[in-house]
Amino acid sequence: MTNAGATIPAAVIFDLDGTLTDNMALHAAAFRAFLARHQLPPMTMALRRRIDGKRNAEIFPILFNREMTDAEWRAFEAEKEGLYREISHGQLQPVPGAIALLDRLEALGIPVALATSAPRENVGHTLEAIGLARYFRTIVRGDEVPHGKPAPDVFLRAAEVLGVEPAACLAFEDAPVGVAAARAAGMTCVALTTTFDAAAFAASEPPPDLVCADFDEFLQQASLNPDRAAAARDL
Repeated sequence: MTNAGATIPAAVIFDLDGTLTDNMALHAAAFRAFLARHQLPPMTMALRRRIDGKRNAEIFPILFNREMTDAEWRAFEAEKEGLYREISHGQLQPVPGAIALLDRLEALGIPVALATSAPRENVGHTLEAIGLARYFRTIVRGDEVPHGKPAPDVFLRAAEVLGVEPAACLAFEDAPVGVAAARAAGMTCVALTTTFDAAAFAASEPPPDLVCADFDEFLQQASLNPDRAAAARDL
């Protein structure tokens, strides 16, 4: 696959937060509560750009502007992510078109995986809340690989588990750091404008192969259908 319109992928790999569910405002609310509790400066867009898509082991040293032991950042992770799960309870929905796309991929026998920086507890909480847990038998988290996004490790590991060449995979992301990770893995990458607008992706390096508002818009441009031969046309 050289671009999002080239051919059917051998596998599709999804980010979670901001991609399968439009929940970054809920994470932002949890961060605001956390920052206020610890008397830290409020979240800015510049800071958000630095932390979006990163692992908590990297995020909390950035927020506190100092090095941390594993015990320290894990304690902060438990606190902040607990706030997120509390705030997001009953508030999560799948991004429009997500279920339709996953159903079509399932009908075609195209495997899917999750490649996320979210911690284990959040992954289960969020997938169950949006009703997508049954689709994802393969889940790779950032804390299971040597380097987090924008390094390609989590995407490469997901492709390895699926037994698919990375270059044959299509990835969906919602942040420039995630796009950079997917592209570094050699994957075609579609960016959704749930978290950042199209201008932010146009200015990012590398840019995504395609930018869509949601999965409904992507499906309008795709040619996925239950006939595999026909589906081998443009995606």
